[in-house]
Amino acid sequence: MSLKPITLWGHTQGPNPWKVAMVLEELEIPYKTIYVASGDVKKEPFTLVNPNGRVPAIEDPNTGITLWESGAIIEYLTEKYDKDNKISFPAGTPEFFETKQWLHFQMSGQGPYFGQAIWFRRHHPEVVPSAQERYKKEVLRVSWVLDNVLKDREYLVGGRCSYADISFVQWYNYFGSATDNDVDLEKEYPNLYAWLEKIKARPAISKTASLQKEAIANETH
Repeated sequence: MSLKPITLWGHTQGPNPWKVAMVLEELEIPYKTIYVASGDVKKEPFTLVNPNGRVPAIEDPNTGITLWESGAIIEYLTEKYDKDNKISFPAGTPEFFETKQWLHFQMSGQGPYFGQAIWFRRHHPEVVPSAQERYKKEVLRVSWVLDNVLKDREYLVGGRCSYADISFVQWYNYFGSATDNDVDLEKEYPNLYAWLEKIKARPAISKTASLQKEAIANETH
């Protein structure tokens, strides 16, 4: 029986909805995207889907499940639909839990620190040098952790690309904004850089990047 398309609620530019889209593309799950303007996320009808008023969220007509928080969505999609473990690992194995570990690090470490670094450099109404410096240091710390781990492995878990690797890609598209473009990612973190380039070259990830560019272009015209 063919699957009904999952509805993905997102922004055209925000990283977290596109993180979910990458997983949907990798697993070849049919989906449709509804883009929510930033000024509308705290209003109905979207708050009926996510009372927290943040994207992404999904509605799965195949199961009747509605979920928000990108990490929870990714875990749901892989555990429900990745029966062949294309980007996940069999339940109960060490790799199954290690993949969750890296996803949680992405959600608790990379996402919040990158987001705050960009906020205090691009959007905060006052210049707060101490906050700018703190979050830039955290962005670099997270990058060091990844670069150091990747010096002796090709991927984070199990010798192959998983949703853990994929989850980090989108925020690194904003690395320059988080660091004032004064850190050379390729030079300073060569293992991290090579890993990111390898993931971006995957057909599903490349397709998602093209879809994002198209969505942004349509929004501005």
